[in-house]
Amino acid sequence: MVNEREIIDKLKAGEIKLREIEKYTDNIDQAVAIRRKFIEEVSNSKIEHLSNYSIDMESASKKNIEQPIGAVQIPVGIAGPLKIKGDYAQGEFYIPLATSEGALIASINRGCSTITEAGGVTTKIISDKMTRAPVIKAKSVTDALEIKAWIENNFKELKKAAEVTTRHGMLIKIDPILVVGRYVYPRFVFTTGDSMGMNMVTIATEAALSLLSHKTGAHVIASSGNVCVDKKPSSINMVEGRGKSLVAEIIVPKEIVEKKLKSTSEAIVEVNTSKNLIGSAISGSMGFNAQYANMIGAIFLATGQDEAHIVEGSLGITTASREENGDLYFSVTLPDVPIATVGGGTSIGTARECLEIMGVYGNEKVHKFAEIIAGTVLAGELSLMAALAAGHLARAHKELGRA
Repeated sequence: MVNEREIIDKLKAGEIKLREIEKYTDNIDQAVAIRRKFIEEVSNSKIEHLSNYSIDMESASKKNIEQPIGAVQIPVGIAGPLKIKGDYAQGEFYIPLATSEGALIASINRGCSTITEAGGVTTKIISDKMTRAPVIKAKSVTDALEIKAWIENNFKELKKAAEVTTRHGMLIKIDPILVVGRYVYPRFVFTTGDSMGMNMVTIATEAALSLLSHKTGAHVIASSGNVCVDKKPSSINMVEGRGKSLVAEIIVPKEIVEKKLKSTSEAIVEVNTSKNLIGSAISGSMGFNAQYANMIGAIFLATGQDEAHIVEGSLGITTASREENGDLYFSVTLPDVPIATVGGGTSIGTARECLEIMGVYGNEKVHKFAEIIAGTVLAGELSLMAALAAGHLARAHKELGRA
């Protein structure tokens, strides 16, 4: 029988480490409960809500979390129906969104209603790739350029070495290859199937680097040299793209703009130009948009995506223009959306259910998921721009965000 008190006392004395509790218990649930009790005692707090969860902690502890004590709960709401006219997502969808920001889902829902009444949003995947860019140290700039040339001249060999490590990943190019002093930064670019693929491409890149080092004597300083660029805003990802690069667009008839959005095409266009384009430019922002992070974040948290990639997913450009007949053209471009429908956190029970609501859990579903994300971002962005144009933003937050 497990002696909970004895284990907690040994933890306090430093005789047992938090990560070792499972060795002294019969199952993962006991270990989680003991770890939680220990934290309660040393922090003089009461952990009540973290202990209530339905996810399979045994499965999660093998690949998603270390030293678990419970699970955080974030309210999940539904927006929709959202009509999408994509290459992979076609029809009307309901989108689960995890957030604690009052008024957000109501606003996205208004955007969904507007889009659906206008006939649907067109969505396209511009590119699909995942990157890893190591940093290599040469003896001199001359040697650095020789390494660069070797990489360029031996791509097929590097591709073969990389792809031996994976069934789904394919190395499609190594570009750009940057040289700074005697440091070399080659950007390995892969396709990764339905997996987000960050671990996949890291392992594959390291295999290629092993060949590179053997052939050239190159010294690899780190498997990531920050030119990837992973989990940080960057200009290279804005230009080159990373993850899924997406575009969504719609033409909203003038009468729907006035009836549903309580604004005009001219007003929305001016707000977009002055706020998203000029305002972002003078502030040095890398995201020429109003709130992509809200929709990306809510979808990512609901569906078990890597939450740190919300930083990348918030990059993008919103464009708006008035058609000759007074209709509104509106689009969102998201160059950097790393997502998955298999692996990672997608197998956690709540995440799987949210993916299944949209019909995108499992293999060969990631492109459909990507197009749903693009349409959802446009819905939220359109609604917010209209609210700003009509002067309704503060009122909405007062009514819905301050209950």
